Amino acid sequence: MRLAIVTVSLLIFASDAMSQTDADAGGTLNPEELTLNRVMKDVAEGHTGMTICATGYYITKSGRHEMARELFERCAAAGWTGAMTWMSQLDDNGLGSVENPDAAAEWDRRAAEAGDPVGKLNYGLDLMRGRGVVENRALGRQLVDEAAESGLPTARRLKGAGYDLDVVTPDADNWKYAPAF
Repeated sequence: MRLAIVTVSLLIFASDAMSQTDADAGGTLNPEELTLNRVMKDVAEGHTGMTICATGYYITKSGRHEMARELFERCAAAGWTGAMTWMSQLDDNGLGSVENPDAAAEWDRRAAEAGDPVGKLNYGLDLMRGRGVVENRALGRQLVDEAAESGLPTARRLKGAGYDLDVVTPDADNWKYAPAF
């Protein structure tokens, strides 16, 4: 019994000494995990992966649009097309910055050119509406068709409705897409 107590005491002392050595060496004894702070630290260090970039969805849905913008910009720069479409959504609606249809259309164009079906649909809509870009209904329909061929249900629905934009635009947003002149 005495030997067991001594052994346990030694293990606790050794463990405490090793932890102290790690702390003295500048290591983190209990790193933050599964938090937004950790995600943003990873992003700041240049890490962009699918799960990190997807976290931006939760960040923007929680109303932290500036934080989401920072994450999505870095992820988009790394080539993640989903981040490009989210940047478009933020710019198109003035979330975390002023509303900027030109920047939104540019994000959609980049995602479309990278082959993203949502980017193709969105850029097609931009072109058909002339929002953020010069109107080009033919090219817009072509991109919607490509998105539909990729299997995107919204693009299929729009194509099936003869490209009637009301099919994909809530009535509440009609003011936004009306001609400016």
